[in-house]
Amino acid sequence: MKILKKVLLVIVIIIAVVLIVAAFTKSEYSVKRNVVINKPKAEVFDYIKYVKNQEQYSKWEKMDPAMKKTYTGTDGTVGFTSAWDSKVDSVGQGEQTIAKITEGEKLDLKIHFIKPFEGKADAYLATEIVTPTETKVTWGLKSKMPYPMNIFLLCMDMDKMIGDDLQTGLNNLKTVLETK
Repeated sequence: MKILKKVLLVIVIIIAVVLIVAAFTKSEYSVKRNVVINKPKAEVFDYIKYVKNQEQYSKWEKMDPAMKKTYTGTDGTVGFTSAWDSKVDSVGQGEQTIAKITEGEKLDLKIHFIKPFEGKADAYLATEIVTPTETKVTWGLKSKMPYPMNIFLLCMDMDKMIGDDLQTGLNNLKTVLETK
């Protein structure tokens, strides 16, 4: 009986330490990547403001060509929602909605992840003139992990995990637009 009490005490202490550490661990993270595309800014922005075009360049879209997609609203306008449902765990289920468009500059998106984990994120695609025929595109994402799940941010490199996927998408976007 004494051994069982000691084991339970150790488990309680471990759980308490994890909860205390999580209380002092950051819960927000942000990631961004960029690429320079050899096309004028207006042409690049006119392409990225349509969420359905992500099918041509997003890494996540390409991971499951058989995913179910539904759309609500008019693409390229505030309120347009693209929902997905994939059997591939790393793609999962969710939806993204155009929250704001700063014409010629930035597309703001609200993302709601449903499966495999519930979550919300703010994402954006922004364009910036490098030269009259070159455009820098930045793709960013900001999210928050709730307590006590935020403890995983100590051992997960979100910048690398998500950043690599964003960079792959941007590289695909560059190829798509420069070969058009």
